[in-house]
Amino acid sequence: MTMVDIRRMQPEDVPEVMVIERQCFTAPWRESSYLTELSNRSAYYIVACIDSVIVGYGGQWMIMDEAHITTLGVDPQRRGEKIGEQLLIALLEEAARHKVRRASLEVRESNLVAQNLYRKYGFEAAAVRRGYYTDNHEDALVMWVENVSGDEYRDKLDQLKHNISQSVRVT
Repeated sequence: MTMVDIRRMQPEDVPEVMVIERQCFTAPWRESSYLTELSNRSAYYIVACIDSVIVGYGGQWMIMDEAHITTLGVDPQRRGEKIGEQLLIALLEEAARHKVRRASLEVRESNLVAQNLYRKYGFEAAAVRRGYYTDNHEDALVMWVENVSGDEYRDKLDQLKHNISQSVRVT
């Protein structure tokens, strides 16, 4: 597994994030969207770096007792190195610090790799958003995990993190 530093995304990170965004998504966000999100008090965006180079990023909104993961992307050349998993852990830990009750996200119905990662962390499919993705009108699965701040989930998260965390530094 690759050692990464995970830290808060800064405005100066957005151009590097956009390079990965365009490689990962057929309908990428705009640079201005990320800059707006960074000033959103309900948002939490992070980057994963190797030797100061951004190799992945993720973000979520935390509103009341719910976290909604809005994006998670990893440089296609770095996939398979558990960078996305490390980002997911960091997002879920931040959500737990904010005492959220549950976390949600949407994922392409065809993205089985991502779905398997989310299931590993307790997410379950709860609904389908028909034609959600504008590029090809693919359906999205809405996935949820409950009791993110609960002791049982925290124990599960700690165990999963322990399995990969010896190479992770969060700053």
